[in-house]
Amino acid sequence: MKNLFLVLIFTFLTTFAFGQKTKSNPKKDSKPFILGAIDEVYSKELAEKRVLNIYLPDGYNQNDTTKYPVIYLLDGSADEDFIHIVGLVQFNSFEWINQVPKSIVVGIATVDRRRDFTFPTTVQAQKKNFPTTGHSDKFISFIEKDLQPYIETKYRTNVDKTIIGQSLGGLLATEVLLKKPTLFNKYIIVSPSLWWDNGSLLNQTANLSTTNLAQQTAVYIGVGKEGLTPTEIPRVMEVDANLLAEKIKGINSKNTKVFFDYLPQENHATILHQAVSNAFKTMYSIKGNE
Repeated sequence: MKNLFLVLIFTFLTTFAFGQKTKSNPKKDSKPFILGAIDEVYSKELAEKRVLNIYLPDGYNQNDTTKYPVIYLLDGSADEDFIHIVGLVQFNSFEWINQVPKSIVVGIATVDRRRDFTFPTTVQAQKKNFPTTGHSDKFISFIEKDLQPYIETKYRTNVDKTIIGQSLGGLLATEVLLKKPTLFNKYIIVSPSLWWDNGSLLNQTANLSTTNLAQQTAVYIGVGKEGLTPTEIPRVMEVDANLLAEKIKGINSKNTKVFFDYLPQENHATILHQAVSNAFKTMYSIKGNE
């Protein structure tokens, strides 16, 4: 009986020891989870290399004839908005939802947001506090002359191009809309920092006309309960965003659809997911067959 007891104790200890050893070596049964690819492109316009995070939809095959829309995401680093927006795109393109067509997502990794997303300001405090600002013209040229040609050459793309930008990224997306509207046919502008340079960009909506908005263009502008802007002259984020929407609507272009979305339950930090989800619902048909 005593010997049987010792055998049972030995068996238990041996099993426990091997069990601990197995648990401490998880790599044996683990594989990496791959969401996308990382490309690097040299920009002549910016005179630097830029990192791109690329998501390719399920079923993408470089050798077949299917071509896909492209969604360009500002603030597209892996630790910024890339993973979150890819999740929304993937979810909305599931066959049983079919809200958004299967799309390529290009996340533009951030280097210096204030440098790339802002135009020159006349406000001395902004110049002092953000000394690298004022080079959005070069970044827009990068999108037009370096980025889009690279993506369209390497991947199977169609003519449908969307840009998503929030905050200073929303300011940049608005500037593209006003100055180079044909670069994209869908604009998702969330909580745009239109207060920059005392709101001077709002005065440039007069440059838009039915001529330079000749292509079918959809513009979504979303804003939360965000209140006063960080400016000496009082401005309100919700008011500026609504004013932008109304000015674009005032062009009366048959080819342009403008959607203004006020989300009072969201603030500047929480708005992005809900706004982009709403934008997808308004910009695409129910079948998502654009």
